[in-house]
Amino acid sequence: MNYKYVEDDDFIIIPIETSYINANENLNKIIDPVIKLIENDDYLIIAETPVAISQGRLVDEMKYEPGISAKFLAIIWSKYIWGYLLGPIFGIKDRTIKNLRRLPPESKRHKEVVLQLYGWKHALKPASEAGIDLSNAPGTFVSLLPENPEKVAKDIAKKIEEKTTKTAHVLIIDTDATYKRGKKYFTGLPIAINGINSNKGVFGYVLGQLSENVGSTPLGSSKNITVKEGIKMANIAENYQKTLSTNMETIHSVKNILGSNIDGTTVESLDSIVHTPAVIVREKNKYNL
Repeated sequence: MNYKYVEDDDFIIIPIETSYINANENLNKIIDPVIKLIENDDYLIIAETPVAISQGRLVDEMKYEPGISAKFLAIIWSKYIWGYLLGPIFGIKDRTIKNLRRLPPESKRHKEVVLQLYGWKHALKPASEAGIDLSNAPGTFVSLLPENPEKVAKDIAKKIEEKTTKTAHVLIIDTDATYKRGKKYFTGLPIAINGINSNKGVFGYVLGQLSENVGSTPLGSSKNITVKEGIKMANIAENYQKTLSTNMETIHSVKNILGSNIDGTTVESLDSIVHTPAVIVREKNKYNL
């Protein structure tokens, strides 16, 4: 069958394009087209946010009244200490520094959410705390990381095999970084695949600035996989996502793509664009492509 794809040196990448996946909706929008396209030993790489939203892992930040600690973390700690002092010292990305320096007042509520749900270890991280996603949820809602991504990956792989008799390797990923120091891998995120030391919060973030950033973080896999292979596949998917005009990588890209401020985002506006929540990654030499 004909399908859309792009090539690099060793792989072809087949995007799975869908409408917006709503809260508590199943993942059939992803699985159904995959069933038509998947081949044995393909990788199916799925972004964490649609999985989390399908699980109903949404929190309305307007229900959280920021206390003194959250106000300190948002304004003094993140905006000024990290935005003007520690960020430049550690050499974090210019885009991150710029975003920290223009943190909106709503960031105080966000810090309160992080404090209550994940504690100081994650709240002290200046940005992308605990993998919470602000950019792909409506209004004042944010999405947490998916629950038990390994089980989700295995369940999806099982459904694909039952429908097609083909074996796919399903990987759920987050764009937040995994770092490498010596032979050890670690991330600030609360969860990751076996072999990546997770739940390091701000300590992982700070140490990460002094270590090698190896790319996106695999959260859950349907099969045993080496960290190196998992990160390789996660990065292939992430690099493709960055080429898309609809890629909402940060809250600041929402207005450009949807034409609305982050708090004005609706399900209807999110559904007005094409989403690419997953890609199939296939080795070219498997079929002499």
